Amino acid sequence: MNKRDRLLKVLNWELPDCVPVCPDISNMVPARLTGKPFWDIYLYQDPPLWKAYIDAVKYFDIDGGFELYEFGDLFDDEEIKWEKKIIFQDDSRIITQDYSEISDEWSQFVVVHTKDNPPATDVDPRLVGLNPVPDKWEEVKNVKQWPKGIELWKLIKKEMGEHGIVGMPSGVETLILRRPENIYEYYENPQKYFDIRDRMINRMEKRIKTISNLEEKPDFLFCGASGSLIFQSPDIFRELVLPALKRVTELAADIGIPTHVHSCGPETELVKIAAEETKLTIIDPLEIPPMGDCNLAELKKLYGKKIILKGNLHTTEVLLNGSKADVIEASKKAIDDAAKGGGFVLSTGDQCGRDTPNENIFAMVETARTYSRY
Repeated sequence: MNKRDRLLKVLNWELPDCVPVCPDISNMVPARLTGKPFWDIYLYQDPPLWKAYIDAVKYFDIDGGFELYEFGDLFDDEEIKWEKKIIFQDDSRIITQDYSEISDEWSQFVVVHTKDNPPATDVDPRLVGLNPVPDKWEEVKNVKQWPKGIELWKLIKKEMGEHGIVGMPSGVETLILRRPENIYEYYENPQKYFDIRDRMINRMEKRIKTISNLEEKPDFLFCGASGSLIFQSPDIFRELVLPALKRVTELAADIGIPTHVHSCGPETELVKIAAEETKLTIIDPLEIPPMGDCNLAELKKLYGKKIILKGNLHTTEVLLNGSKADVIEASKKAIDDAAKGGGFVLSTGDQCGRDTPNENIFAMVETARTYSRY
């Protein structure tokens, strides 16, 4: 059974030949494998992150796709159109800031690109010695050109081939309050965030209509965001996000497309809500303490017949700093905890760090192939 077929079996609540294995290598590991400065990937698209990720999926023999988030402006429905400008550059950093020509405004934050790490986003320019409105800037030149919109998505799907599945962003995210200042503002002006929620639902409904008319539909829809229950309490989540999550999972189910939520951090309550009150198909990464609060065996017992679980090896203690034997032991435990009866994908509890040993990722894949056969 190839990797794509294996994952589709699981999403359809059928038993594959073995438990799929899809460790989260969404950013750092693929960028490191290119051997290039990280700003080549994130800023100059040479290669773009989606290409680096698919190449890494093939290299490690992973059942890939759930960690493929970069699609460019797929639906062209963002409220403000931004263009990146370089506002500072030296041998160690390239700092960009977004500018909207239509509204003649600069974004509130800057992005700091470095050679050996993914870019730092949402950085207050004053923290890096820059003014909120730049004194000077230059165009980002020599960006490698790729197809756009649906044509880009088709190219990504072709590149992935039988190595995995490819989703589309639904327009819904499970995180609206993203910064501490948003929390204060929410209590002072809740209507602003209810309006954001309602616009999100409206955007999603338009996307679902577009997707339903596509000749080649996505394998699943992205519906989540990391940290959903960090800046948002479960009560706030219910007010701001749950109506959108319920709606998108219902509409997607009506046209036969699975839905996926990825949310690092505490997630036990999110699993409960999703399993009992929505039609969500699959949820990850189910982090264990101290970063998360999930017990994989308990979640399987409570919700394993209602929602597909994906997780949850510790990415620092096990994948980054552990031995090959540690990875094998942890993989076997996760399989024992959640694989019975299907509805499980072996993964990590967060993104694998840049310096995760290749042999540890290979060990995780090999364990899934040999230990978890149905």
